[in-house]
Amino acid sequence: MILTVLLAAATFSHDVAPILYRQCAACHRTGGVAPFPLVTYQDAGRRANLIATVTKKRFMPPWLPAAPHFQGERKLSDAEIATLAAWAAAGAPEGNAAETPRPPHFADGWQLGKPDAEAEMRAPFDVPAEGLDLYQCFDIPDPSARARYLRAVDIQPGNPKVVHHALLFQDTTGTARKRDTGQGYPCFGTPGFLPAHGISGWTPGGVPFQTPPGMPGLLHGNADLVLQVHYHPTGKPEQDRTRIALYFTDEVPKRHAQDIPLGSNAIDIPPGERTYKVTDHFTIPVDVDVIGINPHAHYICSEMLGYAVLPDGKRVTLIHIPHWDFNWQQLYFYATPVRLPADTRVELEFTYDNSAGNPRNPHQPPQRVRYGPGTTDEMAGLHITVVPVHESDAEELSQTLWGKMMRAIGPRR
Repeated sequence: MILTVLLAAATFSHDVAPILYRQCAACHRTGGVAPFPLVTYQDAGRRANLIATVTKKRFMPPWLPAAPHFQGERKLSDAEIATLAAWAAAGAPEGNAAETPRPPHFADGWQLGKPDAEAEMRAPFDVPAEGLDLYQCFDIPDPSARARYLRAVDIQPGNPKVVHHALLFQDTTGTARKRDTGQGYPCFGTPGFLPAHGISGWTPGGVPFQTPPGMPGLLHGNADLVLQVHYHPTGKPEQDRTRIALYFTDEVPKRHAQDIPLGSNAIDIPPGERTYKVTDHFTIPVDVDVIGINPHAHYICSEMLGYAVLPDGKRVTLIHIPHWDFNWQQLYFYATPVRLPADTRVELEFTYDNSAGNPRNPHQPPQRVRYGPGTTDEMAGLHITVVPVHESDAEELSQTLWGKMMRAIGPRR
C-alpha cells in the first residue's frame, strides 16, 4: 500500500527527470540520434504513456544483456519502470518545477579534448530516402605511417539521424583499400577481411573508448582504418561523413589482450524451427582476466549465452542476451574484469527462431536459413577479450588459440 501511494505521487521534477537524464537524454536531446528530446517537462509530459509502454516492454532503453554487469549499462530497474508507469497513470504531473535537476551537458566537440590525429570518410556518403538499412564499410588511410600505441578513440557521426551504429577496424591486408572505390562497399555482418583487428565502436549514448590501464592498443603502421556504418533511411535523402579522433601514447603495453573467438558455421535451420541451437567451446590453458565480450549473429537469432565452466565445475555467466536484436549490437566491457583460472572452459550457445512467430524473421513465410555473411543468412560468433594474468603466459595462450583457429579452417562442423 505504501509503495502504491508513493508511486502514484511521482512527479516529473522529483522522480522522472532524474531517470530520463541518467538513461535517456544522451540520445533523446536536441541534436541527438533519437527522434525527439526528453529533456524538458513539455518534452516528456506529452509522451508519458509512450515512455511507460516502451520501458515496461524493455524496448527502451536499448540494452540487450540480462547479465552480468557491464560498463555504461543503459537499463532501468524494476522500481524505475514502475515509477514511470505510475507517473503516466497519474496524468504525468510536473510537480514543483524548482525541484527539477539541471539537465546533463553534452559536449559538442570531441569528448576527450583535442585529439592527436583525426580521420574521416574520404567523401560524404549518400543515404537514400527509403529502402532497407545499409551496412557500408569505408576505407580510411591511416593518418600515421608508423606504428603507434592508442590510448583512446572517439567516433563522431556526421549525421546522427541516419547513423545507427559504427564499428572501427584496422586492415593490415590492403583488402578494404581495393574494395573501396570512393563510396565504400557493402559489408553486412563482417568488414570482409581477416584478420579484422577490432579497435572500437560507437552506439547512441555511448562514450569514447579508452584502453585499460597499462594496455594501449597497437595501431599498425600503414594499416588502413575501416569504418563499418549501419545506416537507416529517414524518409528523405541524407548525407553522412563520420569522423574519428585518435589519441596516442608513448606508453609501452605491460599486458596484452587476446581474442578468444567462439563460433560455429554448422547452421542450417529448417523453416518453422523455433529452438535451433549451435555451440562451441575452448579451454583456456592459463589464468586470464576477461575484460570484454562481443556477440554477433543476424536476424533470427533469439537468445545468446556465453559462459565459463571453472575447473571445479562452477558455471560463470559471461553474457546472457535473452532477446537478441541485431539492430543494437555492440562490444561490451565488464564493470569489473572476470578472473578465470587455467583450464576453464568457455562456451557459446546460441538459439535461433526461424518460425513465423519471430517478428524479426526477414522471411514471411519462413525459409531455410544457412550459415553465411549475407543479410538473410545467419552467423554465430562470440569474441571474448582476455588478458593473461601473467604476461609470461601470453605465448602459450596465443599458440593454443592458433591451434583452435587452424582446426576451424576446413570442412564445416
